[in-house]
Amino acid sequence: QVQIVESGGGSVQAGGSLRLSCTVSGLPFVNYALGWFRQTPGKEREGVSCISWTGTMSYYVDSAKGRFTISRDNAKNTVSMQMNSLKLEDTAMYYCARGGREFFGGGTSCDPKNYAYWGQGTQVTVSS
Repeated sequence: QVQIVESGGGSVQAGGSLRLSCTVSGLPFVNYALGWFRQTPGKEREGVSCISWTGTMSYYVDSAKGRFTISRDNAKNTVSMQMNSLKLEDTAMYYCARGGREFFGGGTSCDPKNYAYWGQGTQVTVSS
């Protein structure tokens, strides 16, 4: 049974931090890129950060650079994203996803079209 489960979302004041985690089960994990995406009502899903299957390359959307850090633990089939200095505009539903193609992606882009398996999402709300 395929399961992608996110955790760690919540409500935080601007300037605060959250750490999102995602556990993948029922799917191959090691050879696939992983990513974090976010979406707000009426907007398209946006790639926030993705990490290559090797774990040595990562991509960040400009608004996340210097504030967010993605990491993966292949021994535990998890991917995490540390979010610091949160801003009001970071408020969104955050989704974890696994790439659709082996040995591909995650390092230089974060296009949702390249990700085939998705979690249900975890809400992040940043308030002033």
